[in-house]
Amino acid sequence: MRSLRQLLFPVLLLAGCTANGAAGGNDGAAAAPAGGRPFVAEPVAQFEEPWAMTFIPGSGEALVSEKGGRLLLWSGERGAIQVAGTPEVAYGGQGGLGDVVLHPDFAANRIVYLSYAEAGEGGRGAAVGRGRLTRGDGTARIEGFEVIWRQVPKMGGRGHYGHRLAFSPDGRYLFVSSGERQEFDPAQDMASNAGKILRLNPDGTVPPDNPFAAQGGVAAQVWTLGHRNPLGLAFGPDGRLWEHEMGPSGGDEFNLIERGSNYGYPIVSNGDHYDGRPIPDHDTRPEFNAPEITWTPVISPSSLIFYSGDLFPQWRGSALIGALSGRALVRVEVDANGAREAERWDMRQRIREVELHPDGSVYLLEDQREGSGGRLLRLVPAGQARR
Repeated sequence: MRSLRQLLFPVLLLAGCTANGAAGGNDGAAAAPAGGRPFVAEPVAQFEEPWAMTFIPGSGEALVSEKGGRLLLWSGERGAIQVAGTPEVAYGGQGGLGDVVLHPDFAANRIVYLSYAEAGEGGRGAAVGRGRLTRGDGTARIEGFEVIWRQVPKMGGRGHYGHRLAFSPDGRYLFVSSGERQEFDPAQDMASNAGKILRLNPDGTVPPDNPFAAQGGVAAQVWTLGHRNPLGLAFGPDGRLWEHEMGPSGGDEFNLIERGSNYGYPIVSNGDHYDGRPIPDHDTRPEFNAPEITWTPVISPSSLIFYSGDLFPQWRGSALIGALSGRALVRVEVDANGAREAERWDMRQRIREVELHPDGSVYLLEDQREGSGGRLLRLVPAGQARR
């Protein structure tokens, strides 16, 4: 879906926000009123550079990845144990152990998917693998871990891996976000699967009906192209796929992902290069799919879910986005006409991950920097906080 370029609020408006809410970066965004948080944030655990988490249905447990390479099996009752059998990661910069998701039929097959940065010929790149989670007496292990996808080619540098994972609602396809590794050109190069959103079968093979399947090679994996650093990937309640990505200097994006579309980076962006060189805006090149929302000043979006629980009925169907530089939780309303920021709550820490608990509460992982952060927070309605 194409939309007109969103009007942006000026920097001074953002600077004047209250501690409990911030102004949005697109037309119509609303700030949360002072003292108006609808939730209480309860710290429940602490991790070292956490990156992602997923809850295991019916168990009261969650898998939590730490960028340094540890995968932990955590519960509020028992604490955390390290899961053995995980891959060696290329830790550094933005790289390390990344996303963790469960196979749609996890209850029967116990398969867990991990994304991570790996070293190899030519440098480093993202990879995705899977294995079976087994349990022992106080132990846990990923058995038979196998790599099912790799970024091609490997490159120097340690940034923009992307590597968020999302299964389609019917469980038939695995979508992978792949960053352009701060190299710009791969996002438009069909000989590379960097700077793309990819659609795979659960075993990593390529569905024959992918839009570029006839080209063969890594191009056959591609669902959409022209992306920068996509760190959020989720299906909405109506089955449409959404993505957010970090822009350069300005122009963070929230995109509706449509089969075979080109989102224009680095040819167009609603931000500019860090050295001040301009990049033409999306509205100068209508052949590219334009974002539904852009943020300037940036929020550095890190993670994305759609809320479907019962504890916050006013959020149902909304996207919840973690913000790193924005240090916030952002709620975005989505409908058939597009998307708009509805609320923003200052969390006073960089938010790396947003996850929905089966009971309808929302969990946030803080990003750990310079020895601070790294907490796991549980959000519950203000009147339901634990005493």
